[in-house]
Amino acid sequence: MRAFIVTGPGEAEVQDIEAPRAGPGQVVVDVSRVGVCGTDIELFTGEMAYLKEGFAAYPIQLGHEWCGTIAAVGEGVSSELVGRRTTGDTMLGCGSCRRCRTGRHHVCDLRYEVGVRNGWPGALAEQLAVPANSLHLLPDSVDDTAGAMVEPGGNALRAVQAANLQPGDRVLITGAGTIGLLTGMFAMAAKAEVHLLGRSASSLEFARTFGFAGVWSGADLPDLPYDAVIDASNARTLPAEAVRLVEPGKRVVFVGLSGAPSHVDTRDLALKDVTAVGILGASAGLAETIRRFADGSVDPRPLVHSTVGLGGLVEGFTGKRSPQAGNGPKLHVDPRLP
Repeated sequence: MRAFIVTGPGEAEVQDIEAPRAGPGQVVVDVSRVGVCGTDIELFTGEMAYLKEGFAAYPIQLGHEWCGTIAAVGEGVSSELVGRRTTGDTMLGCGSCRRCRTGRHHVCDLRYEVGVRNGWPGALAEQLAVPANSLHLLPDSVDDTAGAMVEPGGNALRAVQAANLQPGDRVLITGAGTIGLLTGMFAMAAKAEVHLLGRSASSLEFARTFGFAGVWSGADLPDLPYDAVIDASNARTLPAEAVRLVEPGKRVVFVGLSGAPSHVDTRDLALKDVTAVGILGASAGLAETIRRFADGSVDPRPLVHSTVGLGGLVEGFTGKRSPQAGNGPKLHVDPRLP
């Protein structure tokens, strides 16, 4: 099969490799759509922390935001799954440690992350093998574009749930990328008053199309009381700013990651009686995200600016867009295209 392989920092190519087989408890999926994430770009450029920590190494087959159709099943898996459309959990725990047994497989020390951690091949290929127990089947009302947005959607939904928003609460979301916009959409669905802080003029202009109560740059952010602040940015200064901006006794949620250490003064947390929550992974939010996409309460598809084949990925990683591309932040890949 054809697969997109990153061979070194800034170096990648489409290769013909052996197609996967479904081992016991596994399925093989014909991949129909894959989203490109900031993590993928950091693995491509060589900046991702896992490369320095030994959890990832070249060559890497990327791709953890995906959907497709089940083509084959391994021993112990029902053949009735063949032909079903699905997406799946990125986080694959060992299944036997205390964390996995208590519903925290996404932070298992021994976990694989599909296309990211410990060498599990990702979905930027014509086929993908994954455990059957990681699957989340897709209804017909969730098309391929939305299906490949379930993973980032799950992260955003978990961030909104962690903010403990009540109807009418005012929330500030920092970061106007995919996660920030999805977080804003889920917060609006929860009937919160959503404000979004971004940086570039183009991203702010696009964010204004979603009907948020306010879209601001750092220069014009109004002095308002925020019941929650959700940091979905990659800016190292914004976590501390989130703590400064949130109302005392309320919540800050950190779902974005900066490329360098960010600093929060715990005295600010304690003296304001602020609850701080970190979010890693979409695992606990996948099923609910599919339901929200299926009933139309959140529609992620406008965030996708274009869909390319495996051969168009290197240009995509460097930020180049075709003249026909939309204004959204997300690039999708269809491995069936050239």
